Parts: sequence; structure tokens; C-alpha cells
Amino acid sequence: MNAAAAATLTRDEAFARIRLLRSPNIGPVSYHQLLRRFTTASAALEALPDLAVRGAARGRAAYRPIPTERIEREVARVRAAGARYMFHDSPDYPALLGNLENPPPVLTVRGDAALLSRPSVAMVGARNASAAAVKLSRDFASALAARGYAVVSGLARGIDAAAHRGALAGMADGGGTVGVIASGIDVTYPPEHGDLQEQVAHEGLLIAEMPPGTEPLARHFPWRNRIIAGLATGTLVVEAAPRSGSLITARLAAEAGREVMAIPGSPLDSRSHGCNQLIRDGAILVQSPDDVVELLVGFEGQPRSTVREVPDDFASDSCDEQADVADLLTTAPIGVDELIRQSRASAGAVQMALIELELAGRLLRHAAGRVSLKG
Repeated sequence: MNAAAAATLTRDEAFARIRLLRSPNIGPVSYHQLLRRFTTASAALEALPDLAVRGAARGRAAYRPIPTERIEREVARVRAAGARYMFHDSPDYPALLGNLENPPPVLTVRGDAALLSRPSVAMVGARNASAAAVKLSRDFASALAARGYAVVSGLARGIDAAAHRGALAGMADGGGTVGVIASGIDVTYPPEHGDLQEQVAHEGLLIAEMPPGTEPLARHFPWRNRIIAGLATGTLVVEAAPRSGSLITARLAAEAGREVMAIPGSPLDSRSHGCNQLIRDGAILVQSPDDVVELLVGFEGQPRSTVREVPDDFASDSCDEQADVADLLTTAPIGVDELIRQSRASAGAVQMALIELELAGRLLRHAAGRVSLKG
């Protein structure tokens, strides 16, 4: 559906979209596939029980979409928080985020959405950051916001908080800061960042993918990280340990074809090992805000960085003929392309069979387009 269609989205269809996304076993992957197949969320909701029956093992209870009363309560909470919904085909939905393979179908936002049309850079790093790295993050963010950039980060302790504070202090010429949280739009995490989160919402923009009232769980943070990476032309890692969430964000940015940058640090400090590893893997070494601007100004989708690998522990969630793929699946992840080859069915038929298994609670989706049966 294009932007013009989204602009005329009816209230009932908007409600149905939220309900579809919140229904059991529906994630961004299955949401987009269902909307492509059935055109409207209302039609997709009607089809869910039959699809689930086809994918279910014997003895499983009938599938039921989420009750409308729960969505009514959610909408009320969003309004009470001073937020609004933004759909994947809304005119103001950020173009860079929409370029992801499976962008977040529905966001809740508070603040100045005009920041989403500004040139943008993500800044991420360690929660237990060194004092020097915190100052560096604050100085970089202030300088970039003063030059009209939207500085995107995750409102975590350490580098994230310093980036937001620096951008808020330096914002000028349309620049500012965007905070992406792993909780609902009305939940503050960490608790001590209540004032900072409120300031970001009032002077910048606050974004959440999770429903209001959702407390941040470990599995939510990779989803938040993909939004941070997806919103920005480039991601700068200031300080990070190996196998940290910041490196996941950087590698997701690389997978999306964005620039990946890192500030080098001492090999004697474990908090610098992640940045140094990124540089060795192909990230661009930067030492000043001018270096960042030089890389991002006029960026046209051809990054100089060559980081490509996405960690295995980042899980994505998620046609007319039928495809029987359940017998081809085990608990070991396998690529959907391989399933298409082995099943000899069309891509659309295989994808619909996977949705049926997912609705029935039998399927797990993994990184790089792989799937498996639940153990």
C-alpha cells in the first residue's frame, strides 16, 4: 500500500491493523505477508483461524485473534500518554526505516516527527562506559545536532544517554535527537532516565514499537536496535565490548546498507575491544564529528565500510497452491530459499505455509531468513 492509500486509511482499518499485529504469533514478517496477500487487515483477521487450523498439530485449541477490547484499551493508553500511531505506509513514516526488508508495521511516537526527515546518525555504545567515552559521545552528538543532524540512540545508560544529552544541548538548524525505547511508549527504562526520556519526547522524538504498558525484556532490545540502525544513514559506535548490543546495532546497520563507523580505543580496555574489532572487520575509523559528516553527507547507499555479518542470536519474527513444508523442518534453522527448492512449491505457497505454522505456534524465525520448528 502506498502513501496515498495510507493517507486515506479508515479508522476501522487502522484499528484492524493494530489488532492484527497484536494477535498471537503475528510479528512484522507475518504481518507484511498477510497484508500483501489479503490487501486489508480486516480481511487478514477473518482468515487467521482457518490459516491456523491448516498449520496446527492435532488437539490444538482453535486460534483466536486478540479481543477488540484489548486494542480499545491500548488505543486509550496511547492517547493518554500524548502519543500517536504511525503506520508503515503513513506519509510521515521514515523512508530509511521503510527500506528495511520487514520494517516495523506500527510505531507509537511522541514529539517532533519532522526529525525523521532530517539527515541522521545513530550513536551507540557501552552502558558502563568510561568517563572519557561519555564526554566524547556528548561532544560528538552536540556537534552533529548543531549541524542539523538527528542523533538517534536508545536511551540506555552510558553512551546512549550522553548522546541524547549532547544532542539536546547542541540542537540547531533542524537537528535534534530521536530516542528509541524497548518498552511501551508510556514506560521509562532505566527508571533514572525519566526526566531525560520526557525531555527527548518534548524537545525531540520518542519512538516505541512495543504496545503501551510493555516492560522492556531482553528479547525486545534487538528489535529496538534494528530500528535505531534502520532510522540512520550511519551508525557510530563510541565504545563497546565484544558481543554487545551495540555491535548488533552496527552489524544490522551494515546489513541494511548503511555506513558503520567506530572510534578506536586502547587495547588494554575491554570496553574498546568491540570498536577495535569492528574496525578490523571493515568499519570506518573516525576521530572527529567532521569525519562523520564527511562520510554521511550526500550518502547514496554505497557505504565505504564493509562490515556485513549479522549475529546468529538476532531472531526475526516474524500464493494460491498449498505447500507442505512441516515435514521438511526440524529444530535446526534452515533457509526459506532452501525450503522452496526442496518443496518444489512456489515462494508464495511456502511463505503461506510458514505463516500457518507460525499462527499455530509451531514455528520460530531466525536471522538471515531462516526458520525452524519449536523444540
